[in-house]
Amino acid sequence: MHTVTKYWAVLFIFLNATFTAGQIKIDANTFGAMEARHIGPAVMSGRIMAVEAVNREPRIIYVGAASGGVWKSINGGTTFKPIFDKYTQSIGAIAIDQSHPDTVWAGTGESCTRNSASVGTGIYKTTDGGETWKLMGLEKSERLSKIVIHPKNSDIVYVAAPGHLWNANEERGVYQTTDGGKTWQRILYVDANTGCSDLAIDPQEPNILYAAMWQFRRMPYFFASGGAGSGLYKSTNGGKTWKKLTKGLPEGELGRIAIAVAPSRPSVVYAVVEAKKTALYRSDDLGESWARVNVSFNVSARPFYFSHLVVDPKDHNRVYKPGFSLSVSNDGGQAFTSPFTGEGGGAVHSDHHALWINPNNPFQLLLGTDGGVYASYDKGNTWRHLNNLPLSQFYHVSYDMAQPYNVYGGLQDNGSWSGPSQSPNGINNRDWENVGFGDGFYVFADPADKDIVYCEFQGGNILRRHKSTGETKEIKPYPKEGEPKFRFNWNTPIALSPSNPNVMYIGAQFLFRTTNKGESWERISGDLTTNDPAKQKQEESGGLTIDNSTAENHCTIFTICESPKDEKVIWAGTDDGNLQVTQDGGKTWTNVVRNIPGLPANTWCSSVEASRHDRATAYVTFDGHQTDDMKTYVYKTTDGGKTWKAIATEAIKGYAHVIREDLANPNLLFVGTEFGLFVSVDGGEQWAQFTGNLPNVSVRDIAIHRRESDLILATHGRGIMIIDDMTPLRQITPQVLSFRGSYL
Repeated sequence: MHTVTKYWAVLFIFLNATFTAGQIKIDANTFGAMEARHIGPAVMSGRIMAVEAVNREPRIIYVGAASGGVWKSINGGTTFKPIFDKYTQSIGAIAIDQSHPDTVWAGTGESCTRNSASVGTGIYKTTDGGETWKLMGLEKSERLSKIVIHPKNSDIVYVAAPGHLWNANEERGVYQTTDGGKTWQRILYVDANTGCSDLAIDPQEPNILYAAMWQFRRMPYFFASGGAGSGLYKSTNGGKTWKKLTKGLPEGELGRIAIAVAPSRPSVVYAVVEAKKTALYRSDDLGESWARVNVSFNVSARPFYFSHLVVDPKDHNRVYKPGFSLSVSNDGGQAFTSPFTGEGGGAVHSDHHALWINPNNPFQLLLGTDGGVYASYDKGNTWRHLNNLPLSQFYHVSYDMAQPYNVYGGLQDNGSWSGPSQSPNGINNRDWENVGFGDGFYVFADPADKDIVYCEFQGGNILRRHKSTGETKEIKPYPKEGEPKFRFNWNTPIALSPSNPNVMYIGAQFLFRTTNKGESWERISGDLTTNDPAKQKQEESGGLTIDNSTAENHCTIFTICESPKDEKVIWAGTDDGNLQVTQDGGKTWTNVVRNIPGLPANTWCSSVEASRHDRATAYVTFDGHQTDDMKTYVYKTTDGGKTWKAIATEAIKGYAHVIREDLANPNLLFVGTEFGLFVSVDGGEQWAQFTGNLPNVSVRDIAIHRRESDLILATHGRGIMIIDDMTPLRQITPQVLSFRGSYL
C-alpha cells in the first residue's frame, strides 16, 4: 500500500472510532476503509447441500453451500453471485416458490451431520430474488434439511428440522406455516433426540405428506445414527394427524431415511432406509406397504451422509441415488449403475448430496457434490463442472517468501493447494497447484528449501513433496516396538519453529520434533491428553452403520505453538481440554488448563498463540460447540499460564477457532470464529467485527505475512481472503485514540 493511501486509511479509521464520555469504542464501521480481497480458488469449489432452478426459466439457478452461503445464477451457471453474505453461511435446504419464482426460502444449518458441520440460525425468505432476506423463525432448530412448498397455496410451507447435532433439543421435527412464515406450528414430534431428516409431498394430492424421523447424536469422539425414535410417517390431511408406516419396512431400530415420490405416478414412493441391513424400499400404494428392492453399495453406502433420492419427473421407474457417485436405476430400483463422466471423459467429483431435474425437460440435471456443481443436458451421461463457485473449505493457511508470495492450505474433501497472492492479470483457477490429496489440513513451504512443501491428509498422514519433480514421501511418525499406538487427530497439527528453519513439530497424544525434514522424529513429551479410554472407541462409531473415518479420533493434540521469544517454550492444546506448556524444550510439561476461569472441563482447545513480544504472554481459544456449547472462549496470560484473563466480549459472535497477535503491535489481536473475523486494537478489551467484503463465514486460520503485513484468512466456505497491508490498523493504538478523544 502506498504511503498516501496508508495515510487516508489511518485517517478514516481514526475518524470512525466512537467516543462517549471519554470511552473509546470501536465497531464494524471503524474498519470501513479496509476490505478483504478474495483470491479463490474455485477450481475445486466445495460441498453443496442444495441446488434448485426455476422450472419455467431454468437458467435461474440457486445454490446452497454447506458453509459458503447462497449463490444465484441468471445465465445457466456461466456466472454466479453471492446473495446471502450478511447471514449464516451454512445452508441445509433451498426451495423456490415455482408459482412466484422470486420467492425463495433458505434453511440454514447443513444437514450432513459430519464432524465439521456448521450451525444455522433459522429459516429465511426473499420475495425479490435474493436482493433482500428476512428471518422467518425456527432460530433454535440449528439445522434444516428440507423445505416443501404446497403446490397450490404458497402460504403453506413445511420444514424438516433435524435439530441439534450435539445435544437434545425441543425445536425439531416437522413444522408448518399457513401464513407465509409469519407463524409456525410443530405438526410432528417424537422426542428431544429425534428430528425430521426428509419430507415429501404428493404433487397431485398435496394433503398427503411423508416425513422421515431420525434419532441421532454426535459427540467429539463418537457418532450414533439410529434409535427407537426413527421411523417413516404419513399424513393424509396436510399434517393434522400422522401414522407410522411399518408394513414391509425393517423391524427394530432405524436410522436416517430418504424419501422420494414419483411426480408422474405419486402412488409410487421410494425410501432408502438405514437399518442393520440398509436398503432401498419401494411402495406402489402410497406408502401403505413396502418391498425391499435393492441392497447394493450404490444405495446403501454411508446412509447418514448420503440421504438424497430423486425420481425422474416423467418416468416413475427411473430413480437417481446420489452417493459416493451418482447412480441411476431404470427399472424401479432393481438395479443401479453409475455410467456418468465429466467433460472429456473425466471424473465427476465424488460425494453427491443434491440433485435437481428439470420437470419440463428431464434431460437437464444439476448435481451438487463435495466439489461444487455440475450440469448435464443428457440425463447425466456427461457433465460440465461449473467451476466458478469459490466455496472451498480451508482449514489452515500459510505462506512463503516468494515475490509475489504464495499461499498454501488444506481443504475439506479437496486436498492441499498452493496459489499466488496476486497476479498481473488477476488470479485464475489455472494459477492454483494441487500439492496433496485426501482431506487437506496443514500445508507449509519449507523455509530453508523453496522446492519442498509439507502437506497432510486426515489422521496425521504428513507428506514431504518436491515441487520440481513431484516426488512425494510419507514422513508420518510410527510407534517403535513396545510403544503404544499413536493417536492422531483427524486435523493433525503441524507447526514450524519460528526461530529454527530446520525444526518442525507434529502432535499425536505425544509431541514429536524433527530436525531433518521428517526423516526421523524425536518424542519430546509424554501423553499430554486425558487419555480417557471411553473416548477412544472410534472403531465402534456410526450407530447402525459403522463409520470409522478417523473423524472421531480423540484424546489427541490439536494445536502447537513454539514461542518466538524462546524456542524452549512450547505450548500444546488438546481436543479433550488440556493446555500444556514446557519451559525447557519438552523435558517437563505443566497442564495449566485448571488455571483458566469459567472454562467447562474437557472443552476442545482450538488454538494457542505464544506472543511475539513477550515470553510470558500467550493467548488461547477453546471451542465447545461439539458439546452444544456455542459460547466464545478466548483467554490471555502474561505469566506463562499461571493466571488467565477472559478477553472475549459479547461483540464476538460464534465459537472461536483461532487467535493471532500482530507481528508489530501487541495490542492488535485477531480472532476467527464460526461467524467471521473479529479485531481488537487494545489488547482484547474491545472487539469489533471486520465486515469489509468479508461475509459471515467461518474463519478457521489466520496468517500474517511478515514482509507484506497482509492478513491472510483461511475461510471454511469462501476460500482464501487477504486484507492487504495492515499498517493502518497497527497505527490505531489506544494511545492514538485517547489522544483524539481528548480533543473532542
